[in-house]
Amino acid sequence: MTRFGTIFSAAVALAAGGYWLSQPQSSLPSNPLVGAAYAQETEVDTSTIIEMVQGAEDAPVEIIEYASYTCPHCAAFHEGPYKQLKKDFIDTGKVKFVYREVYFDRYGLWASMIARCAGPEKFFGLSDLIYAGQSDWARAGGPTEIVGELRKIGRLAGLDNDSLEACLQDANKAQTLVTWYQENAEEHGIESTPSFIVNGKKVSNQSYADFKALIEAELGS
Repeated sequence: MTRFGTIFSAAVALAAGGYWLSQPQSSLPSNPLVGAAYAQETEVDTSTIIEMVQGAEDAPVEIIEYASYTCPHCAAFHEGPYKQLKKDFIDTGKVKFVYREVYFDRYGLWASMIARCAGPEKFFGLSDLIYAGQSDWARAGGPTEIVGELRKIGRLAGLDNDSLEACLQDANKAQTLVTWYQENAEEHGIESTPSFIVNGKKVSNQSYADFKALIEAELGS
């Protein structure tokens, strides 16, 4: 997936605006991308966004992943290489893994708001469920059906309906998330997903064997 930036967010917002206005408030989240698309015109405090991190804080190798929940290549990475990386390097204290969402569309943003709803403790577990079910929820139909499937994933993870609705309807949080993603992606020159920053160097998506060799080189082993 290669589309990126404020121009795309603005286009999505304009296209989505009329749709949201025609929908019952109870069926869809508030129109988060409309506000977020123009966040550059207002002051947004992105320091309130929690970084989602696995592994030892002082690990010798830091990997930052930039990924979209609607990106098939990201789902494939999380179903394959990520699991092996976690076992061999993250859980053993050699890699600090930071996951940062990219928002190419409102569906990915909604998925992110569900994943973040229960806090850092459940974030990666919810992300696993979202990626595992991507081919189902992302193709469920229109926005109402898609957000309905995402709600089901949230409930499967133990979130109640009131909590889910509060998270999905938090337009200020949505605006802050999109501004945060744009700041990070511009800093690191992210133009596609998944992309990775390994000890400050940008790396494209690759096989587990290539990641392993790269990490071992950074470890000096």
